[in-house]
Amino acid sequence: MTISGVGTALADLPPGRRLVALAGPPAAGKSTTATRLAEAIEARGRTVAIIPMDGFHLDNADLDRLGLRARKGAPETFDVSGLLTLAQAVATGGAHAYPTFNRHADATVPDGGRITAEDEIALFEGNYLLLDEAPWRDLHPLWDATVTIDVPEAELERRLMARWRRHDPANAEARCQENDLPNARRVMAGSIPADHVLTQTI
Repeated sequence: MTISGVGTALADLPPGRRLVALAGPPAAGKSTTATRLAEAIEARGRTVAIIPMDGFHLDNADLDRLGLRARKGAPETFDVSGLLTLAQAVATGGAHAYPTFNRHADATVPDGGRITAEDEIALFEGNYLLLDEAPWRDLHPLWDATVTIDVPEAELERRLMARWRRHDPANAEARCQENDLPNARRVMAGSIPADHVLTQTI
């Protein structure tokens, strides 16, 4: 489907607070797609708040304690219970603050974002929102609609290598091959089917 088509479908969800999950592997373009989807939904008269999953990264100190610093970004390096608590609260309506992630500081920002009481659609975006593993599957009943981005693995690898060559050139190959690509394969092989699929080709 096209972003316009998915946006139309999401705008046609029943009135009231609705939760939408936008998932996909690392480097699939989720943040850009979320923005474009929100624009398409709002063009049809519904208000949208985008809630990135990245705000639920575990702190580096916690990752060091758990021996997971090298795996940062993998499913087990997120505060899933905190994300679940937020999603449950958002589903009831009203205004809610949520954490965001500062990539330059490599740290979460508590209460960095806010969904208002007027926002009808909460568009959650992140790699693992549809992952069919505990504890991620506890999120699934909360979604009123789900969207995934399908990108060929070769294109994901190209984008990931380009990303790491910009940010950490000395370790780009290791970061891509030993962490990001395994995470991408885990998403692609282990997520539940989405209601809507956005396909990207090389």
